[in-house]
Amino acid sequence: MKTIKVYVDGQSGTTGLQINERLAGHPFVEILRIPEEDRRNEELRRQFINKADVVFLCLPDQAAVEAAALVDPDNRITRLIDASTAHRTHPQWVYGLPELSPVARTAIAAAVRLANPGCHATAFLLPVSPLVAAGILPADYPVSCHSITGYTGGGKAMIAEYEDPQRQERYPDYDAPREYALGQAHKHLPEMQKYAGLAFAPSFSPIVASFPRGLAVFTHLETRLLRAPQGETPQSEGTQGETPQKKVSPQLIREVLAKHYQDSQMVQVMPYEGASCQGAGYLNVKACNDTDRAEIFVFGNEERITLACRLDNLGKGAGGAAIQNMNIMMGLPEDTGLVK
Repeated sequence: MKTIKVYVDGQSGTTGLQINERLAGHPFVEILRIPEEDRRNEELRRQFINKADVVFLCLPDQAAVEAAALVDPDNRITRLIDASTAHRTHPQWVYGLPELSPVARTAIAAAVRLANPGCHATAFLLPVSPLVAAGILPADYPVSCHSITGYTGGGKAMIAEYEDPQRQERYPDYDAPREYALGQAHKHLPEMQKYAGLAFAPSFSPIVASFPRGLAVFTHLETRLLRAPQGETPQSEGTQGETPQKKVSPQLIREVLAKHYQDSQMVQVMPYEGASCQGAGYLNVKACNDTDRAEIFVFGNEERITLACRLDNLGKGAGGAAIQNMNIMMGLPEDTGLVK
């Protein structure tokens, strides 16, 4: 296969550094680099963008929109992968979460403009979207979820605050987990609603903690409000001699998710353990750190269910997902250069 010429616009940002790290070990990639002192030279950026096969936009939203406009009108080669929020619900951009469905994967393979998902959105959509598609979770369900995330998801400014040598003096509250986006307007909500197939945005409470990386989203469901899969109805007290029918239970939810992801390279549905997580009474949010995979768990009982999805917010939540999408777009095995 020919070498893929790749340019990272915003190579010194948090996501840009993670993408460059993975590209450095990719067997089919040639990285195009602008000298750091010229990174704001628009004409030079235009030249690099238009000679690359793939361009990663690791920029703030407005800067990403402006960078996309630098692609020449007659350019039929360059494919863009935008890591910002700017294009995630844009009708002319493909959303880059291949595990959503075969249709999503096919669209990614053909895409020339692709929006990389948000980290919270990925960990929300992976367990929730298949349940909505299967009719188990009604589209109008009042979904409530929360997340725990490392501070690198907040970008350079937040990283600088958390890693300030004088943090204890300047930011004494930073040792405690901090819930934010209290106004229910988190920037990932539009994509969470759209690609889950929900009629309404979920209630979402993210919490940032004083560790660098790692993320998990927890979604809470009431079984009485769920629907059995097509062809099945919830178990009820029928007359004697009737065959019991399947009830919506944690085990059933886990079975549905396991079937959906049975061929997935980068998403794994973990065994059902009820109230424990791999033998522990808690879920380790950082267990997928330094990998590009996501793990899905189902916890709970016959009345209430908790869906949990954990990943590295800089891996499957950012840089790893971007490389996975590039691989699919360029016809490579999707796990090339990634860590499972």
